[in-house]
Amino acid sequence: MPFATRITELLGIAHPIVQGGMQSVGVAELASAVSNAGGLGILTALTQPTPAALRDEIQRCRGMTDRPFGVNITVFPTMMSPDYVAYAEAALAEGVRIFETAGTQAVAEVWEVLRRHDTLILHKCTAVRHALSAERKGVDIISIDGFECAGHPGEDDIPGLILIPAAADKVRIPLLASGGFGDGRGLVAALALGAEGINMGTRFCATVEAPIHENVKRKYIENDERGTHLIFRNFKNTARVGKSEVSDEVARRLAQPGAQFADVAELVSGRAGAELLKTGDLSKGVFWAGMVQGLIHDIPTCRELIDRIIAEAEAILDQRIAGMRVARAAPPAASAA
Repeated sequence: MPFATRITELLGIAHPIVQGGMQSVGVAELASAVSNAGGLGILTALTQPTPAALRDEIQRCRGMTDRPFGVNITVFPTMMSPDYVAYAEAALAEGVRIFETAGTQAVAEVWEVLRRHDTLILHKCTAVRHALSAERKGVDIISIDGFECAGHPGEDDIPGLILIPAAADKVRIPLLASGGFGDGRGLVAALALGAEGINMGTRFCATVEAPIHENVKRKYIENDERGTHLIFRNFKNTARVGKSEVSDEVARRLAQPGAQFADVAELVSGRAGAELLKTGDLSKGVFWAGMVQGLIHDIPTCRELIDRIIAEAEAILDQRIAGMRVARAAPPAASAA
């Protein structure tokens, strides 16, 4: 039986599984495949060079699926900021009504634009206090991102086993569990901890439809749960990337006394990362990856992956957990008078 939660009801999807927005990865091929498999696919707005290009990508995605999909808009702390509002308006003009947001407090400007329309906003947070703030400001779904995640896990270092139930205890709107999810065991755990679905990034990178070179996909399989580096911690902008010779070097340089961002800029640039994903040349830069690499052992299609997760979750509930429950003993029969 399908899992029905507030997440599936709000988003109009069959399974409580969301593909997180990922730079250079969240394009029409991947998003449509996730949506067609019953989850929610997400296009990453800033993967496209202009708002007009985003409109074209939305049209491409709509040509590949008639299921719901969303658009991610992440607001980065940079000096040369893109026109985030223009990207939001472009997506709205194409009829998109589901948005995943993340990033700095400046994201409130994007929310203001989105709320003028009948939209659903999924906001990704790495702390309970941030989730409560976003809830007060009117977002519809919180995606709570544990320390295990790829990308930016925040500065509190709280793993999902604690962060998810801590958020569920206080947040009243639906909760997605993010960071470290890749199989049916994770889905059952997330539901048990108080979430109503899961958000996966790294696991969807290792799928047939992900627009990533096979060399990188194989690296996700080769790396285990220890196969990541935390970089930029000394700049209070912690990021988790996959372990490789380049990220080894980045970590080494940043461990030196007085290290500055300029010391690694050429190794961690977005342009270098995009080239790595396209060419498979792991010497070009770094790639995002979560600790869930330890649970990745193959490269299925998105449909195979989602079907497997749901089947595993159902089996755990119907067989493993049900089999652990001890039947309540019948009361002893009354003795004859």
